[in-house]
Amino acid sequence: MHDGAGHAFKQTATETAAWAPGRYWWTLRAASADSDVIELETGELLIAPDMVAADTFDGRSEAETALAAIDAVLGKRATIDQERYRINNRELYRMSVSDLTKLRAHFVALVARERRKAAGQSGWGRTIPVRFS
Repeated sequence: MHDGAGHAFKQTATETAAWAPGRYWWTLRAASADSDVIELETGELLIAPDMVAADTFDGRSEAETALAAIDAVLGKRATIDQERYRINNRELYRMSVSDLTKLRAHFVALVARERRKAAGQSGWGRTIPVRFS
């Protein structure tokens, strides 16, 4: 759509229904008649799953999913999927309790950071003001 001052791109729900959820990157380029191309803008688009059409949906982040799998293994109540959960090319069932505990601490901090960021707070924890004189 062109309104004289700019352009807008629009897709209907019907047109986007088959789009796979995930992160996509886009670029907007202008080309002249003599084939000069200028990149005007780039960005990222997040396509969320259609929760109405989905049979199942797990809205947890990767960090939350990993933390739940680690907790299940440590609690000896892991499902078969969780028991073989892969993180950075290592599988949970092959890790020692000490390694799992360290990995758990990492994911606890990561999940806390994600939640602070989602709440509009600093992702790095409390802000401490400092003044130099």
